Amino acid sequence: MKILYALAFSLILFLGSCSEDGDMPLIPDPDGDNLIISEAFPLLSFTRPVDLQSNGDNHLFVVEQPGTIRVFVNDPTVDKTDIFLDFTAEVDDRDNEEGLLGLAFHPNFNQNGYFYINYTSSQSTTRVSRFSANSQNSLQADPTSELVLIEFSQPFGNHNGGQLVFGPDGYLYIAVGDGGSGGDPQGHGQNTSSLLGSILRIDVDNPSDGLNYGIPNDNYFAGNQSNHRAEIYAFGLRNPWRMSFDSESGQLWVADVGQNEFEEIDIVENGGNYGWKIMEADDCFNSNNCDQTNLTGPYFQYSHDNGNVSITGGFVYRGIINDLKGWYIYADYASGRVWALETAAANPTNKLLFDTNHRISTFGIDSNQEVYFCSIAGKIYKLELAD
Repeated sequence: MKILYALAFSLILFLGSCSEDGDMPLIPDPDGDNLIISEAFPLLSFTRPVDLQSNGDNHLFVVEQPGTIRVFVNDPTVDKTDIFLDFTAEVDDRDNEEGLLGLAFHPNFNQNGYFYINYTSSQSTTRVSRFSANSQNSLQADPTSELVLIEFSQPFGNHNGGQLVFGPDGYLYIAVGDGGSGGDPQGHGQNTSSLLGSILRIDVDNPSDGLNYGIPNDNYFAGNQSNHRAEIYAFGLRNPWRMSFDSESGQLWVADVGQNEFEEIDIVENGGNYGWKIMEADDCFNSNNCDQTNLTGPYFQYSHDNGNVSITGGFVYRGIINDLKGWYIYADYASGRVWALETAAANPTNKLLFDTNHRISTFGIDSNQEVYFCSIAGKIYKLELAD
């Protein structure tokens, strides 16, 4: 019954439409200033935004779940967007957690024009593909340039993960959910012969062995002879919904959506097993099998109290607001609460910043490391100091 309830609840809440208003409390910071959430681009709205990226200049790119990427100037007075890529004909977004889910620009995008997307295909597969920007206009993609790098089946319509991010090592990291339903019925979280329930890491610049990508030599399972997928960087994850690298420490922060009781935040390392479905955060999920040998527990977790049931991962803040520097900013999709988590402590402090009405689907940063978030209803907000 608990699993059926969790499934129904997630389908209602996660990536669903809702009514919102813009009333936000002001939270005094320790220096006496006011931290606020402002509507970043009042004249713009989007259709189910699930990712926000910068290519390093003064433009932002918003991924719309049905299959479109829009680009616009990072200016609060901007009143129009342009289509960077329209891939709706190839994207399947029939279920709430399917669709166009992630975007990453190659570290040398300004030279090679390459970018990468993660989407659900009409064949019920996840595809991670490379595209090229138009050689005459880097703010417009060539939709015919798709090169599918990696593709794998999705047994159910939820838990697709979908985030793409390049690490400081230049490799592409791919967040992959456990394939869905409830309670990981096919056991993907602990099955390293499957790509599901994992963070993958691939080398997009040096394809090898007949693949459109290479395997980094230091991937935990690289070169193994035991049927482990060598693409796997870490595993034991349920639905890693948004991940990011701290631009200073290089740590990989992953928010993993929980099942019945807990949401968790992991600092993910090469070869780590983060427990699902043996564990849900630090709690035994299956009392018949709770062997925690070689498992890595979460850095932080919170319970499903007060309507907090679906974590949305964010970023370690590195912008100009001094009192947020070095704190991990994240939210809960269902409750709309936004927190700041201390990032270097045995017992980290977790501060509530805002209690909002927004279904926060994703966070993003601009070229100045300032933090934004998107509501699934179509608006973008920014964390900043009040005048």
